Amino acid sequence: MSKRRILVTAALPYANGDIHIGHLVEYIQTDIWVRFQKLRGHNCRYFCADDTHGTAIMIRARQEGRSEEELIADVQEAHIRDFSKFDIEFDNFGSTNSDENREQCHQIWQSIRDASLVKEKEVEQLFDPEAGTFLADRFVKGTCPKCGATDQYGDNCDKCVATYSPAELIDPKSTLSGATPELRTALHLFIELEQCHDFLNEWKQSGDHLQPEIANYLKGHFLGDELRDWDISRPAPYFGFEIPDSPGNYWYVWFDAPIGYIASTQQWCDANGEKLDDWWRSDETEIHHFIGKDITYFHTLFWPAMLESAGLNLPEKVHIHGFLTVDGEKMSKSKGTFINAAKYAEHLDSSHLRYFFASKLSSKVDDIDLNFEEFKLKVDSDLVGKVVNIASRCGKFVAGKELSAEYPDDGGLFQQAADVGDRIAELFEKCDYSTAIREIMVLADRANQYIENKEPWVVRKDEARAEELREICTVGLNLFRQVVIYLAPVLPNLKQQTEELLNSQIKSWNDAQTPLLGATIGKFQHMMKRVDEKKVKKMVEESKENSIPETPATNFSDGPEALEKEPMTEEHCTIEDFMKVDMRVARIVEAGHVEGADKLLQLKLSLGGEETRNVFAGIKSVYDPEELVGRLVVCCANLKPRKMRFGLSEGMVLACGPGGKDIYLLDPDDGAKPGMRVH
Repeated sequence: MSKRRILVTAALPYANGDIHIGHLVEYIQTDIWVRFQKLRGHNCRYFCADDTHGTAIMIRARQEGRSEEELIADVQEAHIRDFSKFDIEFDNFGSTNSDENREQCHQIWQSIRDASLVKEKEVEQLFDPEAGTFLADRFVKGTCPKCGATDQYGDNCDKCVATYSPAELIDPKSTLSGATPELRTALHLFIELEQCHDFLNEWKQSGDHLQPEIANYLKGHFLGDELRDWDISRPAPYFGFEIPDSPGNYWYVWFDAPIGYIASTQQWCDANGEKLDDWWRSDETEIHHFIGKDITYFHTLFWPAMLESAGLNLPEKVHIHGFLTVDGEKMSKSKGTFINAAKYAEHLDSSHLRYFFASKLSSKVDDIDLNFEEFKLKVDSDLVGKVVNIASRCGKFVAGKELSAEYPDDGGLFQQAADVGDRIAELFEKCDYSTAIREIMVLADRANQYIENKEPWVVRKDEARAEELREICTVGLNLFRQVVIYLAPVLPNLKQQTEELLNSQIKSWNDAQTPLLGATIGKFQHMMKRVDEKKVKKMVEESKENSIPETPATNFSDGPEALEKEPMTEEHCTIEDFMKVDMRVARIVEAGHVEGADKLLQLKLSLGGEETRNVFAGIKSVYDPEELVGRLVVCCANLKPRKMRFGLSEGMVLACGPGGKDIYLLDPDDGAKPGMRVH
């Protein structure tokens, strides 16, 4: 097997929040793949960085009364600390706010300029004269120009669902200072992505760069039509890098963020005497990106176009995973299932989560569910009841003694496990971890059955059978070692414990092909505990935010605040009027940001079968796209389609609340199915 040079990245975490268990799906998936490649003997490096630029960072720093640099430094320290708790090891973890990233941005920008892909256009925006900044749509409120509803954001009305520009609002106010904003014109720079259409289409179809479902998605949603220009600049003030040939304008965060992969590589190269071109301009290097499906658009269209224009290596593969649900639902702060990495590590073993995620992850883009009942059952059964059980039933009988000098007859068990090594390796290579785990557990079952049949706890009682006992334990511990080698990418901590027990390092995947003989066995130490249900419950309880305490049904005390904000209409409707509105249960199957809209999310709703609706919903201030996929909602299915500047909206999802941060999607009760009518 020839040695490969492999550069691996995971998406950059944004420096405006904590790492949570949803994020960990990706970083654990990537870490497993990197550890596997290193165990196979390949020169594989894992690079990442914090994504640090943008308006959100600038505003938060102002609110906290400190500089952006101080803020992102503290966040980076916290991110690295959280990753280390889950045995996630980067070869370099950098920052997009680095000199290396600035330099790489300049070089790539010049290549894009040289390729004549940039055009400039004046864009009208509202400006806050007191805060001294241009206002994104979400930072402007006023009266809807269509229906007169007050307290509406700058792009979309909650009441009548009209869309408009912030400049059209009646009596607009800045949410930052309360000042009346002024309409000013600012220069924006765009990349004409359509010029790269043929290249992107060819790259998508050639090789194995994308999963089939992703290639089909791009063809159906983007590459089948003309690609729109990409706005890659923001006017000052903005926390980021100023564009060298356009003073007063800054690269939009999505321009410099992926370039952070290259900058992080540069930092590692400088520290290790390597050349950047060997990693980003060499036919001998494979580049693999691991990302969530919500940022597919950027990594499969914009990013390859940028790399191609700069003469840099294109991704060998973009590995795209689905989202995490918890107990069948989106992660919820009110239910305590939106769990930060630090909170999880405070209560539970990180190895358990690594194993559970591995047992669920496949090469497809399917979402995975963390069901705590299944989590406990799988960890207790597989890791404690099967894997560690092999060592505990043998190790204590030969502590301080040597294994046999020759490998005993085991009925072919060791050879069977050696023979499936290539099959398991192929599964890890394809990111089909769940199938690999099933194959490995078959080996653990066989080892346990061997020990059960040989009964070393009985043999040890007869001193005349000491050699027989040693042979049984030699077989058992070697079968255990094979299982641990195959699980080493998933469970690095168990690998280390095994090395200490057997006084022998696991250096290569091929170590599973040769028995360990004559080694002196150390004292058996407890390796892994069962999942403590009480700790799970405590973790969930401590993760709850703004939870509503239970009160007796006879003691409700609901105030008038909601009615005061939204008075009831005095106009009655008839049952015939009501029946005209076809409200249906729907499932959100896709959710994403809308470029150029600070308030809207684009949702694809399934009403069962092939019936779907494309809907633009003004819920971005409250919901993240990754939290919505898979959720059941109520929608108006027969709303007259409305042509918006972002596309055609074919319905409406129903929510309550006056708007802003007070938006609550209606949640059908358990048992509801997509397509059911609301009566």
